[in-house]
Amino acid sequence: MDNILVIGATGNVGFPAVEYLAKQENIKTIVGLYNKEEDSQLFKHLNNVEFRSFDFLKSETFTEALKDITKVFFIRPPQLAKPKEDMLPFLKELQQRNIKHVVFLSLIGVDKNPVTPHHKIEKMIEELNLPYTFIRPSFFMQNLNTTHQQDIKMHNDLFIPAGNAKTSFIDTRDVGEVAGHCLLNDKYLNKKLEITGSQALTYNEIATIMSKVLNKNITYSKPGLLKFRKVMLSRNEKKDYVNVMVALYFITQLGNAKKITNTIQEVLNRAPITFEKYVDDYREYFL
Repeated sequence: MDNILVIGATGNVGFPAVEYLAKQENIKTIVGLYNKEEDSQLFKHLNNVEFRSFDFLKSETFTEALKDITKVFFIRPPQLAKPKEDMLPFLKELQQRNIKHVVFLSLIGVDKNPVTPHHKIEKMIEELNLPYTFIRPSFFMQNLNTTHQQDIKMHNDLFIPAGNAKTSFIDTRDVGEVAGHCLLNDKYLNKKLEITGSQALTYNEIATIMSKVLNKNITYSKPGLLKFRKVMLSRNEKKDYVNVMVALYFITQLGNAKKITNTIQEVLNRAPITFEKYVDDYREYFL
């Protein structure tokens, strides 16, 4: 029986991954949490889930968190932007323990973007010869109800520096399910899976869809990268996090976020969640 450790389980991808794994037979799901006592309450509706304390920056938490673990799924916390300092000690620990499968949530197009932490983490995993699966999703639909919620809810505006480029959005619920599926299937070992939604949309098209579903007018103000960076910093967002966002939206402007793949259909044997369904399911975040 496999004991699977999930790190980043409280987020938009980790949570549905844990929900998926908890339904499976002949495995045990272990969740590594920064605030174990508080955050474990989020999973009260699930059976067969164990909770352990974990912190990437405290190597003393690794021993207990990794006890009897055979496979690991992890997500880089956005605030940790220096992989050699923040992630390498943990990855070396996985190497020493001969973990059978490491699934890492990366980013589509990361192979062409060495600036991002995701690129560096992928390289470190490969250099350590860890058996991996890199899940490379396109932009998350859920970025709209988290990072960009304030502007949508308060100003009815998509304050996003993507220009006129198209983006093949994906719902994080699909990403989490793909991660869970990969952990249970060895055929995805040493694979790099690019996963997207079924269509690429401009932010003008996104604004139109949101306006229709929410029954209120949503605009797209199309700010420049420098203006966006200035505003995000003024909201006390961490500088490293803002810089990563700016880099990703610069890539989007170049047209590198419009790629569409059929990976969801191939892995899950169903179509991806549509953007319309996402907006309808998350409408309370925008009204």
